[in-house]
Amino acid sequence: MILPARRSFQLLALNLGLALLASFLPALLPLWLALLGLSTLVWLLDALRSHRLTLPLERHMPQSLPLGVTRQVRLRLHNDSRQPRTVWVHDHAPPQLQTEGLPLKLSIPPGTWGMPVYGIRALARGRLQFQACQLRLLSLGGLWWIDRKVALETELRVYPNFSAVAQYALMATDNHLSHLGIMKRRRRGEGQDFHQLREYRAGDSLRQIDWKASSRMGKTIAREYQDERDQEIILLLDCGHRMLARDGELSHFDHTLNAMLLLSYIALRQGDAVGLLAFAGEQRWLPPRKGHHHLNQLLNAVYELQARPQAPDFSQAAMELLVRQKKRALVIVLSNLRDEDTDDLLPALHLMRKRHLVLFASLREQILDQTLEAPVDNLEDAINHAATTHYLATRTRTLEALRASHILCLDVPPEQLSTRLINHYLDIKRSGSL
Repeated sequence: MILPARRSFQLLALNLGLALLASFLPALLPLWLALLGLSTLVWLLDALRSHRLTLPLERHMPQSLPLGVTRQVRLRLHNDSRQPRTVWVHDHAPPQLQTEGLPLKLSIPPGTWGMPVYGIRALARGRLQFQACQLRLLSLGGLWWIDRKVALETELRVYPNFSAVAQYALMATDNHLSHLGIMKRRRRGEGQDFHQLREYRAGDSLRQIDWKASSRMGKTIAREYQDERDQEIILLLDCGHRMLARDGELSHFDHTLNAMLLLSYIALRQGDAVGLLAFAGEQRWLPPRKGHHHLNQLLNAVYELQARPQAPDFSQAAMELLVRQKKRALVIVLSNLRDEDTDDLLPALHLMRKRHLVLFASLREQILDQTLEAPVDNLEDAINHAATTHYLATRTRTLEALRASHILCLDVPPEQLSTRLINHYLDIKRSGSL
């Protein structure tokens, strides 16, 4: 595509001005015709010389991107000609990306590289594909803009936001964990695995005293224990319609994936094995494995998962888990509690509890709390307030029934899920109940 540039409009204005004068002064008519013919020739020659004009183009960007985090994309254009090139650049990013700084205009001296930079921010997870980049180059004579669509395919994978994992890795010392709201308390003598012998301290239990070692050393020696390792955690992830709810920019499903990721990192760091069973919609099973490398397998298993408008079948998921997972494990069910769940969810959790320790983590929509806090000014507000109160009362009774059946429960807003879930996991580790 060829579009007129500013110089073309200036030349056109000169021709129109002379044509206007020639209408009053006929003697100027031959001069105007000569100028018009010369202008037409210049236009055509510049268009013919420049219609194949282009610039070599490269795109440099990260292969993966955390959801909701801004990263930079660098374009590299080479001017291999002997004169400067003026160009507008627009990259055709996928619609799931929000771009900052496009289009870009730059002038590239002869024989050099131009390297414009713009920002991208992912609004959805999954595998994204860049297809092309648009160039608009000024012609050799400066009369035309030459539009070029350069095929330039680049794949980008958008993962759940793993920036929290990097933050945790930097702060993973006992005196910094509180910055994330994670309470990791040192525990004396109540662990499951023997750690070391040390001198008895005030506050230690008498049961910790090693009498044989004390006799040999001539002073009181105590045993120190650590939290039991080699345990297994299974994340039972609801991918159904409940998780499509959205509070702010992220859906409940995305909040859940972020929390899962951070919990998995911490559990793997504790020496435990982590597995995944996704149900409702696309089903995925990842057996529990240990080691930091397993975090990448979890990432690759879930980054393309999306919640779908499908009702979850908790009973089927429970039976599938019991078939696949024979060893006792901590099963964390991640979903969104509904008032009709007494018929399906409760029996499924009871079934899993026969073999496993079950923790049900439910995300609570913020709109529920906002409705209760809002002033009641009319009949519609009163009806909404009464309906919300009834809904939450039913939800509370369901949670109380679960707790009465010795099923651990969390009911939290999405943004608090990571901290509350990790603290609950660490409490379970400390208690030795698994």
